[in-house]
Amino acid sequence: MVMSRIFLSPPHVGEDERRLLLEALDSNWVAPIGPDVDAFEREVADVCGSDHGVALSSGTAALHLALRMLGITTGDVVLAPTLTFVATVTAIPYLGAEPVFIDVETGTWNLDPELLADELKAAAQRRRVPKALITVDLYGQCADYERIVPLCEHYGVALVEDAAEALGASRGSRPAGSFGVMSAMSFNGNKIITTSGGGMLLTNQPELADRARHLATQARSQAAHYEHEELGYNYRLSNLLAAFGRGQLRSLDQRVQRRRDIFEHYQQALGHLPGVSFITEDPAGRSNRWLSVLTVDPKSAGTSREQIRLALANDDIEARPVWKPMHLQPVFGGATARLSGVSDRLFRDGLCLPSGSSLTDAEQGSVITSILACFGS
Repeated sequence: MVMSRIFLSPPHVGEDERRLLLEALDSNWVAPIGPDVDAFEREVADVCGSDHGVALSSGTAALHLALRMLGITTGDVVLAPTLTFVATVTAIPYLGAEPVFIDVETGTWNLDPELLADELKAAAQRRRVPKALITVDLYGQCADYERIVPLCEHYGVALVEDAAEALGASRGSRPAGSFGVMSAMSFNGNKIITTSGGGMLLTNQPELADRARHLATQARSQAAHYEHEELGYNYRLSNLLAAFGRGQLRSLDQRVQRRRDIFEHYQQALGHLPGVSFITEDPAGRSNRWLSVLTVDPKSAGTSREQIRLALANDDIEARPVWKPMHLQPVFGGATARLSGVSDRLFRDGLCLPSGSSLTDAEQGSVITSILACFGS
């Protein structure tokens, strides 16, 4: 029997999505406006503990709009963790600003508040305090906002939360997406829920939500004709995709629990292996375990992350290295970075395993068997 390929984090589609999508199609609301867009914005905002949501074409668009609305421009500095997907930081040079990268903590792999404090203190001494900080809730776990938020407030730095990977996660009593003056969600095909492609900007400030909608709709002014007084963008989400997203959102709790169960099973089956460690869940929060991620110390393990990845690929199983740090990306060559070496090590040793909520027990067993074979046990 030929087994089909096991993917890292494929879309997981149910009947609610099909029904709501067909209802939207039958209603003829197929443009980037419509009742499902309005409802999806309210529903995601409620889940994320925010007052307002603006449905957009991508999480990248949300970050771009957030920085623009903060007035980020040429010559400004914006901080961001170096261990992230490139979309977190591309909006910074879009606006002519300069990214400065900060390394991450060993356990949670999120932004290191101590290094952040050092960079902000040094920036204040240079009299060039950053305009904004983009945090990342990496692999589905909220950053340490108890330490980050006071630092931002002390230095007058606007906080933008990239919660693209963290829908359904929380820290304390607050959900991911509620910590920034503006936050960004992603509904890309590999996320906890998907709209095929899409994202959302979240905020508690109605004027920012209104401004985001205006800019995302080509900045069209109120007039019978098409009047434009400033540059805008074509960033709004289709009503059809919003309908699909509403169906996905209805099973969010089950999707998060399934991914958490998958992580725990990997940890139980592989955590005893020499040199293998898993990303740590901060006791102050609850991760959605978007991806199950481990590291392999080649000296202790007798094998490497890359050898394991290639063995999985040979068994038609998709696994990927962790994000390549931004300070190592050619496109950001020469950018300033405050580093500890943690992200370099995580990139060298880290591996993301199949983690989708539709992953079957048998499929996960195949992943585990393939990895165990690399250790000769």
